Amino acid sequence: MERRKFLQIGAGTAGAMLIPVFGHAIAADELMSAMPASAKKLLADVALNAATKAGASYCDVRIGRYLNQFIVTRDLNVENISNTESSGVGVRVIAGGAYGFASTNDMSPDGVANAARQAVAIAKANARLQSEPVRLAPVKGVGEVAWATPMKKDWRGIPVKEKADMLIAANKAGLDAGATFMTASLFQINQQKYFASTDGSYIDQDVHRLWAPINATAVDKASGKFRSRAGLSSPVSMGYEYFDAKASDKVQAAGGVTTLYTNSYDIVEDARLSGKQAREKLGAKSVEPGKYDLVLSPEHLFLTIHENVGHPTELDRVLGFEANYAGTSFASLDKWETKKFRYGSERVNFVADRTTPGSLGLIGYDDEGVRARKWDIIRNGILVNYQATRDQAHIIGEKESHGCSYADSWSTIQFQRMPNVSLEAGKARLTPDEMVKDVKKGVYILGRGSYSIDQQRYNFQFGGTLFYEIRNGKITGPLEDVAYQANTQEFWNACSAICDERDWRMGGSFFDGKGQPSQVSAVSHGSSTARFNGINVINTARKIG
Repeated sequence: MERRKFLQIGAGTAGAMLIPVFGHAIAADELMSAMPASAKKLLADVALNAATKAGASYCDVRIGRYLNQFIVTRDLNVENISNTESSGVGVRVIAGGAYGFASTNDMSPDGVANAARQAVAIAKANARLQSEPVRLAPVKGVGEVAWATPMKKDWRGIPVKEKADMLIAANKAGLDAGATFMTASLFQINQQKYFASTDGSYIDQDVHRLWAPINATAVDKASGKFRSRAGLSSPVSMGYEYFDAKASDKVQAAGGVTTLYTNSYDIVEDARLSGKQAREKLGAKSVEPGKYDLVLSPEHLFLTIHENVGHPTELDRVLGFEANYAGTSFASLDKWETKKFRYGSERVNFVADRTTPGSLGLIGYDDEGVRARKWDIIRNGILVNYQATRDQAHIIGEKESHGCSYADSWSTIQFQRMPNVSLEAGKARLTPDEMVKDVKKGVYILGRGSYSIDQQRYNFQFGGTLFYEIRNGKITGPLEDVAYQANTQEFWNACSAICDERDWRMGGSFFDGKGQPSQVSAVSHGSSTARFNGINVINTARKIG
């Protein structure tokens, strides 16, 4: 899944159908079954023993059961409901200093042993061309442990009808408020992942994620003009209690233009606002190009963070080992080595963190058996670190992995994937309304939109969902046809203010693509509302020249 296709998902049913579905269809009641950890351990030991006897110096085994339920609605109709399952075993080894990988859906002892021996044979063949041996940072085995996504309501136990009714209710609210068309979808994922290695770990994890994208489209029948407003929800790693909206989780955007949420989501209320605001966008003023101070909400800023901080600090891109779907990186090792490269202003601090509650990257251990952790990427505006796996850590002088290894299926090999990369909240007390008061000529942007960025993650252009003009400290009305342009370094150095932790919340990418053959992963990015001074804004509706 390309990241551009991920953006299309929020635009309606057609985008939703682009989601990769692995495995075969199953009945809804089969979603609740699980393989006992004891049975998984027996299979894992078969693979570990077979690989070791065949000559592997290291082996890890991943036994996975991947479950999905997708519900897609349009207006007052259910268009698609699917439950899928995929199960199997992946074996990765090192033999002769090289990697080998094989996978199988034959989960018998013989099938798993054969896969392990095949992985060793592949590694030995690879070793003939290996220029230097794989070096794994040490990981202490943790024995038998279990970890599960913290949740109160398991989505698998909620009747499909109840979920479909919720989506239809959201669509009705949007239609009643002014939308001509409405779509609402619900994507639910459960990954039952068992990891074992010759380091002495047997880790059983149960990961759950949810996403409920909506989209309202309003049409002016007289002119044929149309405008859309996507939902402002965030994909999350938590239970179905996410939809039990709490008053304490409500956050007003600057100027009260819309209601936002932190730890829960009222999909019907957001759909009602989507329909209303899609209709309002039909009469919005077209932006005048020029330099503006931008006030960017977390629901918008997450994607900018993802593209020009998350991807360029992936160490495999920095080293040129990876270039698919997102290019390489301008944040080269020589910049990091100086410890002086100013990625952003002094108030800009980015942390990588796989432990943030509710985040898509929340796990107990990565797919190399490394415990989830938190570390600095940018501190006081200076590039201080990257994202590294066990075989990359030594390159940047780290003694242990950052825990960034992930595979999207039992049938794919794990490799370096982005953790949650988030902008820390500002230290001084500041609300979005107070931030707006200091802006003489600006644009307030909410929600994700289209984007373009070069192959070094440096020069870029971003749109959004909702745009509002700011004049002399006040939001004066909606705008349309807005996109901003900058390069990564000038953009983050233009960051002049960040709201405090009361405004901090996450957005995320449910299907972030990388690699070839491609894999997808889920990742969140948090921030508070932030201001960027003197950024170039263009009018996307006007012809150039």
